[in-house]
Amino acid sequence: MHSHNEEAAFMADMKEAAPEMVSAFFGFDKAVFDKKAGNLSLATRELIAVGVAVTTQCQFCIEDHSRRAVKAGASKAEVAEAVMVAAALRAGGGITHGWKAMRSIAEDERPTR
Repeated sequence: MHSHNEEAAFMADMKEAAPEMVSAFFGFDKAVFDKKAGNLSLATRELIAVGVAVTTQCQFCIEDHSRRAVKAGASKAEVAEAVMVAAALRAGGGITHGWKAMRSIAEDERPTR
């Protein structure tokens, strides 16, 4: 875990070291979350961001996009549902990766010829 407020000060260093890339990132981010752009509503895009933030475990993104989702018109229940969808997918990934554990045991148990 990192301290967002303390480390955010280093954004200036990133801007200085890679100005074009940082500018492109912020332009892209602005376009993605422009309420007038795209076919999905801004609230829907923010709910997707909440789900992704939960799976990437970015504390700042979780807080920021949850607030922005509600501001864009999502309900508290919709934010909770986005969190649960993300949690289900993350748990599902754990289960399907667990199959690999079972497969490796099964392969070791097979008789050799």
